[in-house]
Amino acid sequence: MNDKTVFRLVMTISVIVFVAVIILNKKILPVPETIPDFVYKLPKLNAMLNGTCSLLLLLSLYMIKQKNIEAHKKLNIITFVLSSAFLLSYITYHWLAQETSFPTGHPLRTVYLTILISHIILAAIVLPLVLLSFHKGLQMRIPQHKKIVRWSYPIWLYVTITGVIVYAMISPYYPHH
Repeated sequence: MNDKTVFRLVMTISVIVFVAVIILNKKILPVPETIPDFVYKLPKLNAMLNGTCSLLLLLSLYMIKQKNIEAHKKLNIITFVLSSAFLLSYITYHWLAQETSFPTGHPLRTVYLTILISHIILAAIVLPLVLLSFHKGLQMRIPQHKKIVRWSYPIWLYVTITGVIVYAMISPYYPHH
């Protein structure tokens, strides 16, 4: 595949994922009458996946600084798989469960919303960057990989860390907590 085709494919996947998240979050598709119990465990799973991804991303950076390309590549593939599992779990939860709001009068509400909004915006931006950086890295096109990773890595790390922070702040307010 040439670069133009890969770029189009990455953008198509990114738009499909973004639209799917919006559709499922807005409850446009029908929700079953009875929500399975496992659904209420998904936010904690999501936080654990995000936390694990944060650690793996830091370890991946360490490995590439040590010039251990093979370990770097394996860690990034594992992180990508875990992030994909997170995305599926996130979509499932937000499709099936009621939305949970941070309490209006809470003194940390502005902090929570600031972190949440930046997390959501950057999560939408990072998917195509990660996919493109993976493509370049797996092809061993290192200069192009480095150019994209300069942006994708810190954003991906921020998204995984803030995902854990958002969970820690909102979790006391989840139903079935």
